[in-house]
Amino acid sequence: MTKKHSNVAYQVMWNRLISVVEEQAQALVRTAFSTSVREAGDLSAGVYDTHGNMLAQAVTGTPGHVNAMADAVAHFIRRIGRQNILEGDIYITNDPWEGTGHLHDITMVTPSFHKGVLVGFFACTAHVVDIGGRGFGADGQSVYEEGLYIPIMKFAERGEVDATLTRIIRGNVREPDQLIGDIYALATCNEIGHRRLIDMMTEFDLDHLDGIADFILENSRRATLEAIAALPRTEATGEMTVDGFDVPITLRVKVTVLADRIVTDFAGTSAADKKGINCPLVYTKAYACYALKVAIAPEIPNNAASLAPFEVTAPENTIVNALHPAPVALRHIVGHFVPDTVYDAFDKIVPGLVPAEGAGCLCNFQLSLRPRTDAHAPADARRSEVLTFNSGGSGARPEHDGLNATAFPSGVMTMPIEATEHVGPVIIWRKELRPDSGGIGRTRGGLGQYMEVGAMEGHEFDIQAMFDRGQYPARGRRGGGSGAPTTIAQDDGTAMQVKGKQFVPHGRRVVMAFPGGAGYGDPTERPRELIMRDLARWYISPETAAAEYGLTQDQIDQVQQAVENGEAI
Repeated sequence: MTKKHSNVAYQVMWNRLISVVEEQAQALVRTAFSTSVREAGDLSAGVYDTHGNMLAQAVTGTPGHVNAMADAVAHFIRRIGRQNILEGDIYITNDPWEGTGHLHDITMVTPSFHKGVLVGFFACTAHVVDIGGRGFGADGQSVYEEGLYIPIMKFAERGEVDATLTRIIRGNVREPDQLIGDIYALATCNEIGHRRLIDMMTEFDLDHLDGIADFILENSRRATLEAIAALPRTEATGEMTVDGFDVPITLRVKVTVLADRIVTDFAGTSAADKKGINCPLVYTKAYACYALKVAIAPEIPNNAASLAPFEVTAPENTIVNALHPAPVALRHIVGHFVPDTVYDAFDKIVPGLVPAEGAGCLCNFQLSLRPRTDAHAPADARRSEVLTFNSGGSGARPEHDGLNATAFPSGVMTMPIEATEHVGPVIIWRKELRPDSGGIGRTRGGLGQYMEVGAMEGHEFDIQAMFDRGQYPARGRRGGGSGAPTTIAQDDGTAMQVKGKQFVPHGRRVVMAFPGGAGYGDPTERPRELIMRDLARWYISPETAAAEYGLTQDQIDQVQQAVENGEAI
């Protein structure tokens, strides 16, 4: 029988569990085939009790994966059936409504046994480069077009991998070696978590996790409720409009603070779209919870109890609660705007706490490269799928400037040029910060980026654009200015759309400017030394320094002279 432990011992175990799942995540980073996992960290990892309650999550990972995955293990238990959960099993799915929102995310769950008894589960998720179908993009008109669907099922039973399943997967995707490699990496990272958990249970003489689970969940619940109780009992509404695919979409929300919970209701939001930018409720919930938890209780670790007081509702068949078989491949486009919409309301409840709007969704694109078809292609020309994650600027915070080229709310990293060029015949000709893209304010919005991309000699390609903020740039808060919008065109001036698959002929490049974050507060209150520093770093141009911040020509000349002389500003 497990002996009783002190609260101090339980706190040590809690910290240990967090380190266990972080090692689990790092094992996935080290072994994954996809650059989206290795370089961008588009993943999640967590440990659960026998009831499917998340006890701890890895620090590495995205809120969309982690918070959505918090609900997923209960689906696995229900679908597999407790009587069929066996030692050595591994379970798999990419169900958008019972996983993390679209087919390109593979979620794997592994039961953890100790001394022949089920003690918990490990789960992990990773974004894969290809899952078949139309490819990663918004062009599909139902989920059936978007790729191979894997229902919740056993990938392995008692340690024996289902060879039929792996053959089906390999036969339906463009990058079979890469995808199967990622699946094995997911399985391995769960195994690493299991080994470390058993080490901990042996060290602390635990036969089960009931005691530490109760300690984690009760303390997390109490701390979260205390944070909510400190807020005003009131409600407020928020709204924002973004590009959509063919027509703009509007997100509306009402945030209500009650004594023991916060209710976030998306009634009034646009209907589901015919293209693949729809968002299942599980993903909307993930980012709505994340936004509020960041605002009021960032120090409390994520688990089932710390997330439970954040209730999220949305009418069915709205774009934030799209039902099967809606196309959902780019659900992150809408999902990543959920926090800024929530903050538009929450700023009216607790002023001076939340940031201005940022770029929001990731500035991702995928290239489908192939030998040129307009003329003879060289013998070494090849087909390849290259996905790259990029970011615009984040919104200015009340006391600090926004972060340049930083993904908020997703938290994934921008991929290095070298990693992107390594996986296919692609050339990144330009990747640099975009001056003047951050909105003006007492604190300035973060800068977006310029990117210019093409293919190696002998190749043409399709680009799947996955952008937004083309028509509706980030809005400033409390007097701050808007960020710069997204632009995209071929290098000969041919206009392109911010979303959808578009052909780029041999020899042409795509020139992109990613959006900046908005500013916060009155720009006349920005300290003069910060304006001069921004000018010296070329975050702003001399024209902006003069017209928007009031720098005199003498001050501009002073900065430029100091830069020429190598002097600090």
